[in-house]
Formats: sequence, structure tokens, C-alpha cells
Amino acid sequence: MQIRHLQYFVTLARVGHFRRAAESCGVSQPTLSAGIASLETSLGVELVRRDRRFVGLTAEGEGALPWAQQVLHDWDGLLNAAGRPGLALTGRLRLGVIPAAMPAAGVLPPVLALDHPELQPVILSMTSREIERALHAHDIDGGITYLENEPLSGVISWTFYEERYLLATPADGPFKDRSSVSWTEAAAVPLCLLTRDMQNRRILDAQMARVGAQVRPRATANSYTALLSMVRLGGLSSILPHPHARSAERDPAILVLPFDDPSPPQAVGLVVLDRHPMSALTRAVLASVRSAEFRRRIEPLRQPETAL
Repeated sequence: MQIRHLQYFVTLARVGHFRRAAESCGVSQPTLSAGIASLETSLGVELVRRDRRFVGLTAEGEGALPWAQQVLHDWDGLLNAAGRPGLALTGRLRLGVIPAAMPAAGVLPPVLALDHPELQPVILSMTSREIERALHAHDIDGGITYLENEPLSGVISWTFYEERYLLATPADGPFKDRSSVSWTEAAAVPLCLLTRDMQNRRILDAQMARVGAQVRPRATANSYTALLSMVRLGGLSSILPHPHARSAERDPAILVLPFDDPSPPQAVGLVVLDRHPMSALTRAVLASVRSAEFRRRIEPLRQPETAL
């Protein structure tokens, strides 16, 4: 059995298409198919269901997949551990980031680059539930997500900041002369919010329920860019995490207001698998977020009252 054959198998399971899997692995489709067939011969079971194309994994394939992912993860750790002490890391560091935390995603790459200039961070937009699944499948090396609301299992976490909420509303709308609003007032105006698969939306729904309000948004999206466009051009209002409120506050067409009855803040930060031995990539990212330079760069997000 060869490591590259496990890579072919795990990649095929992830992308669900022979040609795309081969392209991802940098080999021809016949080479990928032959490698998976060789793996099946070594194990003595059929892993992949085929009908001229990829149909899915067999029951044996589904059972073998998490073990194959674990072997590949351990192999990467072995390769990094075998390097000489102080060796700078290379390759990709895959980070899943919830949309609400995207403004914080830019803080980590320059800090990582101080010790590992050849390491390439790859930022992937994911929901918190997708981050949890991808972490345990070793499809990502870490995530930036909510830490206390719907907490993830089997992870080590490090807090970046506490998220607070503001109302973004048309500057010439019903709140144009106001300096703050209540949650009940916000629920009564035409809103655009994130879709329900986003944890931020579930947090906001819970807050509305706490104040006895029921929110029925006129429109939903899975992107804050889309929400801000609907506020700017569509006359709707939206409730934003304070990092996203910065860009809205700079827009003369948008008025950003605090709530006069603030909701409990939500901790946002890094999560990595709680696993020993810890991979070199995990050690690197944890060392970076615990550094004085990272604390200096993340400080503006930790002080939302001075950020707007």
C-alpha cells in the first residue's frame, strides 16, 4: 500500500468525480483509477462504487475513509517532525472561517509569515458546522468560528475577540435622527439577514426571542457583502457583527447604530483539533495567535466601541 494511493482515495471521496480528483492530485485519470484499484487489492475490499463514473463509496469505503484521512494527517505530521529543528514550514495552511469573522482572517497571515514565510494560508468561507466536519475529516488545519455558542467538540480554542452587534440602516430612513435603537424597534423594520444555516443568524434569532420579538426578514443571504448591498440600494436594514459594521459606517448611505439594550457578546476565535502528537502546522498557528504581534494586530477588533 502506498501513501499516494490513500491520497487518491481521500481526494476522490471529497470531490466525488474521477477527473477532478485526478486534477487535484496532479495525475492522469487512469493513474488515479489504477492507484485506487491497487489500494482495494491491498485491502481486499472494494472501496468505490463505479458505473463508468464515480457513484459513491461502498460501506467498506465509508468505514475506511476516516482511517485513510487519519493516516494522511499522521504522515504529514511525520514529514514535518522529521525536519531539522527550526525548519520553516512550507505548503498550505487551510483555515475555515465563518463569514462573520472574515474581517479577522487577514490578521493571521502576516504573523505566520514572520516565522514561516513559505507557508501559504488558504482562507475558506464555511459555516461553523462545516468547520467542525472539516476539522475532524482533516480537510482543514484550523477554523475561526464562535467558541461558546454551539461549541465544537474535541478542539483547543483561543479567543480573538467578543462579537457585538449593531444595526445598519438607510441613512435617510426612520432612524435618521437616532443615536441608538432597541432590538424590538429593529425587529419591526424591513430586515435582511443571514440564512438560517449560519450560526450568526441563529444567535440573532435567539436574541430576538429573548426580548419577545419575532423577526421575519424580507430577504436573506449567506454573504455580508450581499446584506450591505441590500441596505445601501434596497432600503432594507440589517444587524451586523461589529467587525463588519466598520465598512458600513464609512458609507454615507448607511447609518450604523448601537443597541441601547445590548445582547450578550459572543466569543470568536481559533479552533484546532485537540490531538496528540500535535502536527507542526497546528503548533505553528497556535504559536502565532498567542504571540505579542498577533495581539497587537487583533486589538482593534477587541475594542468595538473605538472601532467605529
